[in-house]
Amino acid sequence: MTVRVAIVQSEVASDLNSGLAKTREMARAAQIDGAKLVAFPETWLPGYPAWLDSCRDAGLWNHPPVKAEYARMAANSVVVDGQSGHALGDIARELAITLVIGVIERVDRGPGRGTLYNTLLTFTPDGTLANHHRKLMPTYTERLVWGTGDANGVTAVDTPIGRVGALVCWEHWMPLARQALHDSGEDVHVAAWPTVHEMHQVASRHYAFEGRCFVLAAGSLMRTKALPAGLELHPKYQANEWALRGGSMIVAPDGKVLAGPVFEREDIVSAEIDMAAIREESMTLDVTGHYSRADCFDFRTIRHKRQSS
Repeated sequence: MTVRVAIVQSEVASDLNSGLAKTREMARAAQIDGAKLVAFPETWLPGYPAWLDSCRDAGLWNHPPVKAEYARMAANSVVVDGQSGHALGDIARELAITLVIGVIERVDRGPGRGTLYNTLLTFTPDGTLANHHRKLMPTYTERLVWGTGDANGVTAVDTPIGRVGALVCWEHWMPLARQALHDSGEDVHVAAWPTVHEMHQVASRHYAFEGRCFVLAAGSLMRTKALPAGLELHPKYQANEWALRGGSMIVAPDGKVLAGPVFEREDIVSAEIDMAAIREESMTLDVTGHYSRADCFDFRTIRHKRQSS
């Protein structure tokens, strides 16, 4: 089976309502071009908090401009079981696509009320929320704003184009997270990044080769002028340069790049992927012979086979 997949690379919107409208618009453009799966980058809604690394005094205790920006970010975050979360399911259903999208999630009820998470949501073409993954461990300055996630969404799920899984940014350097996704049998993996710079490209290509799956590495665009006006831009940045440069690309199961990377411009990065390539690349030669993809990821089985040979 051959299918078209796409990554939306665009500048983030200024607020949640504008972001939802832009999500529908960009997803529709990808769907019109034939995409059956459309991926958006890490915290596409309401945008990655690049100010944590680009602005001075972000870590000062009780700093009023930072508190104001946090409040703005929280107010524009997605409530998964609320109106904004349902709107994303509606987009997937209206366009009959599998939708993988990064959001900042806000918990409005029950335990953890008010907590924000770095979350990936996967919707199937009927609008069902098939996977809800919260980033396991916020990275570096992200711990100032996001809660620690859980492992409930570290799995691939069934979709019309095959089994789809996803991880967020630094999780691609977490061996156990990668192992869990590989064991769940991915055909297509969405690697959600704020921007796909060189080392993120390395991680994405390695993941495709290790997991014998297609990888959609999705990155955002953001100019420094979009950073909070109340925070002072660090001197190393200019007033209108790129804080997030995009870099989205699509990788085949043999690690080769099929599309991209695209930097510093809005684009829908898409490719036709042939699912037969997964089976072609699923046999790995070891010193004791050929093993299936499942065997290659079962280290105990490999160890036993070597000891028995």
